[in-house]
Amino acid sequence: MRRLLCIFIGCFCLAFPLLAQSNKLIKELESKRGALQKQITESETLLKTTKKTVSSQLNGLAALTGQIEERKRYILTINNDVESIDRELSSLERQLGKLQRDLKDKKKKYESSVQYLYKNRSIEEKLMFIFSARSLAQTYRRLRYVREYATYQRLQGEEVLKKQEQVNKKKAELRQVRAAKANLLKEREAEKVKLEAQEKEKRILVADLRKKQRGLQNEIAKKRREASRLNARIDRLIAEEIEKARKRAAEEARREAAARKKEAAKSGTSASGKKVAPLETYTMSKADRELSGDFANNRGKLPMPISGAYIITSHYGQYAVEGLRNVKLDNKGIDIQGKPGAQARAIFNGKVAAVFKLNGLFNILIRHGAYISVYCNLASASVKQGDTVTTKQAIGQVFSDGADGGRTVLHFQLRREKEKLNPEPWLNR
Repeated sequence: MRRLLCIFIGCFCLAFPLLAQSNKLIKELESKRGALQKQITESETLLKTTKKTVSSQLNGLAALTGQIEERKRYILTINNDVESIDRELSSLERQLGKLQRDLKDKKKKYESSVQYLYKNRSIEEKLMFIFSARSLAQTYRRLRYVREYATYQRLQGEEVLKKQEQVNKKKAELRQVRAAKANLLKEREAEKVKLEAQEKEKRILVADLRKKQRGLQNEIAKKRREASRLNARIDRLIAEEIEKARKRAAEEARREAAARKKEAAKSGTSASGKKVAPLETYTMSKADRELSGDFANNRGKLPMPISGAYIITSHYGQYAVEGLRNVKLDNKGIDIQGKPGAQARAIFNGKVAAVFKLNGLFNILIRHGAYISVYCNLASASVKQGDTVTTKQAIGQVFSDGADGGRTVLHFQLRREKEKLNPEPWLNR
């Protein structure tokens, strides 16, 4: 009985890693989808708007478009997960087939050994086989053979039990993965239904905006003027910051040159007629260069610059608004809509280069070496020029527009010196 218990425990230990492997895959996929699903669910609360003005409808269209993009991204994730599960199912089916073939082979061998022992089952027959040997050496060999065959038969039985347990576990694993796939397919269909409803809502909103073409063009022109003023101010401040960095680098180079000259004089290098090698010229100090490198190495890993649920309502660059004639946007960064009370937060360690107000709202520039992150449309600022900030540190509260249902939008830009960058590839979404 104790031997049988050990066999079953051994079978479970062998089969458990097989089951755990698929469990781990399913849990990893569920974890990734879960974070995205939570983001979509929370961001759905940002879509509510009842006002019929062109401005609020245009903002509502941007939020709805952002939500549709998020849902499409989620459906794409589900499709990728289904493919991963299909590959896992194929692998499990191959493993199960091999286990079943092995089990059949071991059962056949065990059956043969049992039949042989049955034919030679009596003690007398075994003793006759042993003592009918012609020599003592042959007697010893026959005795050892009888013992080893008995051990072989016992091990064959244990192997059959182990292999049977592995087959059972693999079948259970297959059932579990198939159930996970079925649930995933149901979830995908539910998301498609929601997506269709949102796209229908978008078509209705676009049709309504088309009827207000003049008001729409006026609103777009107003937004462009505001953006131009903001970007001109940002460009000027960044140019000033670049010049400050150049001066710091020049001063650092001057100090290093003086130190080298002094060292050369002490060692008599000048007297020997050898020239001191010139210093390399940099536009940034050593500390700024190191910070730039650290920032660049975190591309794709930087946190979102807003706390809580969010939707990206306007992307970087020039593009036409789908469904609206002659409506083109030119965004130097991205617009991120969050919940009322959302905080702007630093995307990386750095130093506050500037804090300024425009149209009653705060805007903050943070320098990360050669890179500068820009946070606009803040109701308040909790940092000042010269402050050192750390990754994810709150730097101010994003403005909520009470006249537009509490709409809360952070305008975010990223620059590498004067070069404008698309922030999205740098952020971890």
